[in-house]
Order: sequence, then C-alpha cells, then structure tokens
Amino acid sequence: MVSPSSIAGADSGIVRERPFQLLLLINVLPPLGTALLSPVLGSLVEPLGASTANIGLMMSAFTAPSIVVIPIAGVISDRYGRRPVLIFGLCWFGLAGTAIAFVSTFTAALALRALQGIGFAALTPIIITSIGDLYEGTKEATAQGFRFTGSGLSQTVFPLAAGVLVGMAWQYPFLLYAVAFPIAAVVYASFEEPLDEAGAEGSEAGIRTHLGDMRRLVAHRRAWTVVVARGSANVAWFGFLTYNSILVVDVLGYTPAEAGVLAALASLSYALAATQAGRIADVFDDRLYPLVATNLSMGAGLAFAFLARSLAVAAVGVVFMGMGFGLVLSIYRSVITTLPPADLRGGLVSLGEGSGRAAATATPVVMGVAVALATRPLGFEAAVRAVGVGAGVAGAGVGVACLLLMSASPPIRMGE
Repeated sequence: MVSPSSIAGADSGIVRERPFQLLLLINVLPPLGTALLSPVLGSLVEPLGASTANIGLMMSAFTAPSIVVIPIAGVISDRYGRRPVLIFGLCWFGLAGTAIAFVSTFTAALALRALQGIGFAALTPIIITSIGDLYEGTKEATAQGFRFTGSGLSQTVFPLAAGVLVGMAWQYPFLLYAVAFPIAAVVYASFEEPLDEAGAEGSEAGIRTHLGDMRRLVAHRRAWTVVVARGSANVAWFGFLTYNSILVVDVLGYTPAEAGVLAALASLSYALAATQAGRIADVFDDRLYPLVATNLSMGAGLAFAFLARSLAVAAVGVVFMGMGFGLVLSIYRSVITTLPPADLRGGLVSLGEGSGRAAATATPVVMGVAVALATRPLGFEAAVRAVGVGAGVAGAGVGVACLLLMSASPPIRMGE
C-alpha cells in the first residue's frame, strides 16, 4: 500500500505536525502570483487595453518589487518574528490581487500587481525560514521538499480553474486570490511563533547591528555563491513559463490548451520530484553531487524541449526540466537555511529568494530582446529555439559554477 513514508522516506511524518500543516496552508498562495496568470494573460489584452507586446509586464510588475522587499522582510522577521510578517503578507497579497478584478485600465492593473508582489515578499521566504526554524538535517530537507511539492500542486490546480473562469469573465480568476483571507484568519488564530527570541533587540541600534552581521555573512564566499546559484535556477524555469505558449503554438503548431497541458506537466513533475529531496539528502553526505546533477537535468531538459519537433518530444524534455527544478530548489533552500546562525537565517533565505525574483524579472525581458535580435538573421522559429536553449545553458551553467566555488570555500565563521 502506498503511504507517505514509502514515497518520501522516514521523515514524512512531519505532514501530520500542526505547525508544518499551517505552513503548507500558507504556501498555497505564493505560487499563484505568477501561475494563476499564465493561462489567462492573452484574455486580458483587450479588456485592459494592453497589447501582446506589453501584457507580459503583468508578470514583471509582480516579481520586480520583491527583489527589494524580500531582504527587508527577512530582516524584519528575524527581529520581530515570523508570524506578524506572514499575516501581513497574506492579507496584502489577497487584497491587492482581488482588487485587480475591479479595475478597468492596464496601468491600474500593473500598479496592483506591484503591490501584490510586496505581499509575496512577506510569504515564501518566511515560510522557508520557518521550516528551517522547526527542523534540522534530513527532516528539514524533507520538509522543504514537501513545501515545494505543495507549490507544484497549487500551480497545477488553480491555473486550470482560472482557465475555466476566464471564459466566463476576465475578472473572475482574480477573485481566487480572496482565499488568502480565510487562510490569514486561521494563521492568526493557530500559528505559533517558531522564533523563540523574536522581538529582542528591536531597537534601531539592534537593527544596525543585525544589518552589519548580514553584511559580514554575505561577504563569505560560501554564502554569496549559494545565493547566486539559487537565483540561476529561475532562469530555466521562467524561461519555460514565458515561452511555453510561443513554443507550443507558434513554433510547433499546437493549441493553447496543449500549451496548458505542457505547463501542468512541468509543475506536476517538479511537485513529485520534490518529495524525494529528503531521501537524496540522506543518501549524499555532500550535497554538491545531487545539486550538480539536478542543475544539469534542469538545463538539458529545457534545451531538449526547445529543440523538439513534436509535443511528445518536448514533453520528455519538460519532465526532466521539472524534475531538476523541483529537486534543485528544494535542496538549495535546505542548504541556505543551515548556513547562518538562527538570528540571521531569515535574512539569508530572503537574499536567496530575492536573487530568484531578480532572475524571474530579468529572464523574460532578456529573452524577449534576444529573440528580437536573433529573428532577423535566423528567422523567428530558429531564434526562439536558440534563445530557449541558451536559457537552459545559462541557468544550469551559472548554478554549477557557483556550486564548485562554494564547495571549495571555507566554512562560515561569523566570529572571524
């Protein structure tokens, strides 16, 4: 009989622990910031007065603010606790996202998406940090994997619902963001602060000391390399999300519905792969080897998908890309939470997530410019394929290079 332990290993019992269940409940929301819009962006062009050239700004407007806000949220959570930051993030995310259903201009929608990105900045990094507060070792790696599995399932189910709702009215998908409010109520009533010393030294002097400690931490090569490596994984994933429909519809000649199936397959692949993060951490004493392997799987899978001549072949590449992405992010996040002392954990995790959001913001823009420049000498189809392959090579290559630098770095000693 299939059981959680047979799938994810001996540490799978954490799914029955209330603190972790609450973190999984909160985690339903953040992935929807981008995934919910992926199947409906084309349907927003006419009602919002946008164009096919600029509708992608609905994605960038969401990811850009968090580059700055995520590190700030991490520092605040280290000083004042995880719980208040999570409750604020849920309410702000839900309020700004739901409000988009009640505007009628592209400018207003972009402004609300930017505000919603601030709410996101107070969610995912703090969830990851809270898992690091609660668990250690392989148990922590298993928890990070389960969290990412939840993200994948959320990105599989809700976009399908959005695709149905947008056929009724373009506003309806945004009403799904209102699920944030009952979740915030549950967190307010039941979530216990995992950081025992939250609030100590909340003075201006204490914050200055904390920021100085963060600067010394990030100056360590072992710290900044893993932050950059964490960000590089998003190059491959957001390269796929941005050009999936163009690859499937404009290059391969299939339908938008089949593009949606390919996106769902990618999310499902990383959701299932992430359940194995704890087992892999248990097998390998040095996480360098699985991280290098999963980076290569992610990058090669994306390149294979963009070189494919049929949807079935592209699907094979997408599965390998999704598996690599699910494992690499779960293990990266587990590594990041173990590097710093507890009072700096939120700050370093937030820098890693900020790195990821920077990559998520820049990738669609850089790929768009690259496709435009390459179309004249190569033609549109060849340009899309070449840029897609380049995104896979860049994402995996930067990750592997940072991992090799990290493995040759001395341990972090904050007293030095």
